[in-house]
Amino acid sequence: MKKLTVNQIKEGTGGRLLNGNAFDTAENICTDSRIAQAGDVFFALIGELHDAHQYLPQVLESGCRCVVISDENAWKQAAEQSGEAGNVSAILVEDTTRALQELAAFYLGLLNLKKIAVTGSTGKTSTRDLTAYVCREKYKTQKNTGNLNNHIGVPLTILSFEEDTQVGVLEMGMDKQGEIDLLARIVKPDIGIITNIGLAHIENLGSQEGIFQAKMELTGYFDETNVLIAARDEEFLNRERIQGPYRLVLAGTDGKSDFIISHIEDFGADGIQFCLEHLGEMHRFRLPIPGRHNAFNAALAVAAGLELGITMEEAARGLAKAQLTDKRLTVRGKNGIKIIDDTYNASPDSMRAAIDVLMKTRGIRNIAVLGDMFELGETSLTQHELIGRYAAQQGVQLLVAIGRDAEQIARGAEKEGLEKSFYFERKEEFLEHMDSIIERGDVILVKGSRGMEMEKIVKKIMEQQE
Repeated sequence: MKKLTVNQIKEGTGGRLLNGNAFDTAENICTDSRIAQAGDVFFALIGELHDAHQYLPQVLESGCRCVVISDENAWKQAAEQSGEAGNVSAILVEDTTRALQELAAFYLGLLNLKKIAVTGSTGKTSTRDLTAYVCREKYKTQKNTGNLNNHIGVPLTILSFEEDTQVGVLEMGMDKQGEIDLLARIVKPDIGIITNIGLAHIENLGSQEGIFQAKMELTGYFDETNVLIAARDEEFLNRERIQGPYRLVLAGTDGKSDFIISHIEDFGADGIQFCLEHLGEMHRFRLPIPGRHNAFNAALAVAAGLELGITMEEAARGLAKAQLTDKRLTVRGKNGIKIIDDTYNASPDSMRAAIDVLMKTRGIRNIAVLGDMFELGETSLTQHELIGRYAAQQGVQLLVAIGRDAEQIARGAEKEGLEKSFYFERKEEFLEHMDSIIERGDVILVKGSRGMEMEKIVKKIMEQQE
């Protein structure tokens, strides 16, 4: 982070300086009292379960000398308790979360960089990562780490950008209307990417049309200088549905797209190869990450790179180095068992894509361990059954379904004729029987929604192979 003076922080947050020196500086933003230290600005955020103002005494004891607070009494008590009032700058704001967001927007205005925002029902983290790999071939590029993609994570990511950052790639997550609009207002992206319109969060948004409208909030601050890049589909992401003053660039497998994807070769856990045609020129790309669907994510990344003056050759070099964020189709192996760890989250589209990767990965048996998919609303039981049917149709040899609605995955697989399937309401029940189900030589896909904590299954399998 570029050093900021207390006065700049006051200006950026719209706050009032209660105490301290306006010319002191800070070089890091912190929202976790346990790791606050000298040189940090501590934001006392108020969440559903915790009010960080109660930790101000510990923050001051840690050596932190600048705090942004909305509870003046809590500050006074902490300062009195620690005896550090004279050495600490305290900025009073109305809402500390909103102040963090406003400071992020202010900070972006101090930097000279291009901003790429990525959203979509599925694939946004992978596309974010691939876009960063492309851009790093020519520019100093930074991006969100982990899952810092919400109303707090995006501002924290922005405020971690170094002063000489040339490209910022920012994933934007949402589960309700208005959330992408908030992030777009903070970021004011130069380039927007929408990966797809699926069923994730349909419980909150009501329909795919609602999901589409929520994703399109990304363009709310676009004008004729902006570009929206999207994976073309017939219903939502096409020139008939998307209208605006900005330029639209589409990637897809037909002649209606600006970037035409073809000749996808799937090597299972070893990655994919595909061709991309643009302006009459054909280029071949190799990705060391699994999944046919990543050809579309990579095409979006290439399109974004070309908007910044990156050549196809440079983009290909960047993609060849790609590694995805952990728990997204990460292949692990030990003692003759191979695990495809895709436990970060799940939706119907990403479930199908992961099953495709499983079936392209060599092993004696292909096993799918699938957990509940959340936030599907009244479509949930149907969508779970369809996933079971899809697994059986693709040739999965053994299926394990875990969770409340996942019982429909097992039933769907059985309806399609799969003879070997197991259902467990809780993953602990599966873990008790796991040794009798898994064998040496198996390739095992483990996937489910975040709240299912399916990574615990991956961990247990790996531990038992030691």
